[in-house]
Amino acid sequence: MADTKQYVTQEQEKGSVMISEDVIGAIVENTLGEVEGIAGLVTKPGSDLAERIGVKNWGRGIKITIGEDETLVIDCNVNVVYGQNVASVAKAAQEAVTSSVEAIAGVSVRAVNVNVCGIVRA
Repeated sequence: MADTKQYVTQEQEKGSVMISEDVIGAIVENTLGEVEGIAGLVTKPGSDLAERIGVKNWGRGIKITIGEDETLVIDCNVNVVYGQNVASVAKAAQEAVTSSVEAIAGVSVRAVNVNVCGIVRA
């Protein structure tokens, strides 16, 4: 059973622009990879298999919820590098994700929830 994609729709002068949740997810994933102290996303076992059968976002470590007002709530499951201040890294991740998504996609971000699932040695 494949999940249905959601789109953020922006009305323009000569039509509309639809941005897939997969595009937002790619922006979030790339941004988190650049945040100092983030070791990576936490994925569920079997997420590769799920993608092959058409379930794109299952277990990927990012959940995007598009509100009725076209604003986003983004949930990220991450690991933090051992020795880093967890709260500071999470705050930096929130700020970086909000800034990137709003600048690149032009979509308003209501919240970025960073769930620190573990600590790993780099």
